[in-house]
Amino acid sequence: MAAHRKSKQRPLGGPAARTAATLALAGAATATAFEGSGHADPRLTPAQVKAEVDRLYREAEEATEKYNGAKEKADKARAAFDRLRDEAARRADRLNSSRNALGSIAAAQYRSGGLDPAVQLALTSNPDEYLERAALADRAGDRQAAAIASVRRELSEIGRLRAESKDRLDELRARQAELNRHKTAVQGKLRKAESLLARLTAEQRAQYAREGAGDGRSPAAGRDAPRGAVPAPNSRAAQAVSFAYGALGKPYVWGATGPNAFDCSGLTQAAWRSAGVSLPRTTYTQINAGRRVSRSELAPGDLVFFYSGISHVGLYIGGGQMIHAPRPGAPVRVAPLDEMPFAGATRVA
Repeated sequence: MAAHRKSKQRPLGGPAARTAATLALAGAATATAFEGSGHADPRLTPAQVKAEVDRLYREAEEATEKYNGAKEKADKARAAFDRLRDEAARRADRLNSSRNALGSIAAAQYRSGGLDPAVQLALTSNPDEYLERAALADRAGDRQAAAIASVRRELSEIGRLRAESKDRLDELRARQAELNRHKTAVQGKLRKAESLLARLTAEQRAQYAREGAGDGRSPAAGRDAPRGAVPAPNSRAAQAVSFAYGALGKPYVWGATGPNAFDCSGLTQAAWRSAGVSLPRTTYTQINAGRRVSRSELAPGDLVFFYSGISHVGLYIGGGQMIHAPRPGAPVRVAPLDEMPFAGATRVA
């Protein structure tokens, strides 16, 4: 369903403003595009409700992929911050050790009186003993210089680590704020979709659950695809396909990567991870994780992508079909490629 956009206009005043407001309210009351159940047209047919729910689910999936990308970046920022914090703690321990060593040297000098070597030689009655002590004093001086240098080095490194940690912490907070924005967007879309679905009868909701995740043109094939009907090109692709078959029936949960639930890119990532291949987290990064192939070249194990924004992905299994995690309420299933607008494909290995 297309979104309605308003063109920019100059502010109106007086009667013109009141007329414009009246027209806007009248238009809003009859619009079929809406932002929530509170503003929905109660005269929507079941087909219109389903179409609007499809739109909301697609927008939720786009927001989910943005959430997945933000979470991946936030996780990396937190890991970097934790590494810096741990390194700073180790440096602090080294600094304390160096300070203790320096303190021991200073205490020894204090106890000896810290006399000039020439004075000590003049006062001693045993020159041989003095010369031995002088050699020890020289070594103590070397240790003192080394201890001072170590303290300075650790102080400098700790200062650097603190500055870098602050930068990482600022980055982490920004990533977390981005994460929360996308999370809020996903949850808002899903709440609106659930509210709309509640308008349907139990039979209509059951029918919608059986339909595909696309525009409803064709039902999903469920779990009935012939397994192994088209051979995979190599053992890793075969393992990825086998994993996807093993995930059939597991629920769609946004942000999930298994083993008990998946979103679309979480399923493909987990399938290829089982084959020893590491994929990026999101649809828009997975499409660049291998070699692009045309639809006519597809082989089992290829990643297939849908919609112009590359917001959905499935795992091709041959015969024009894929296994994918469609949307909330629709578990991992086999579905035809024609169920959604095809956007491209990638061969991982």
